[in-house]
Amino acid sequence: MSGKKGSVHYPVEVKKEAVRLVEEEHLSYAEVAQRLGIRKADRIEVWVAMYRREGELSFHKRIGRPPKAENEQSELERLRMENALLKKFHSELRELERAQRNIGRSTTTKKNSK
Repeated sequence: MSGKKGSVHYPVEVKKEAVRLVEEEHLSYAEVAQRLGIRKADRIEVWVAMYRREGELSFHKRIGRPPKAENEQSELERLRMENALLKKFHSELRELERAQRNIGRSTTTKKNSK
């Protein structure tokens, strides 16, 4: 199963056979669904429409939103910017920690006087 809960992914071979049965043997969508064990006959109608529109290649296309692809150059640039920002924050944090340790300490040294 893939996609939505309860949806079934049918192999390309099943889709091609369903189209062949409709086109060559002139079976109804319901007959093809029953013969091939497909839950819903309207799936076959969709496959036949896809086949008529785009041929067999339509069964190999991915459906839905394509995954976001970040090319290597833009990813490298983004990571370099992130690295520079983290280095800056790190150095500021170290300065802040040093300043907090020095609170209450005198910046001038006192000489022992008796």
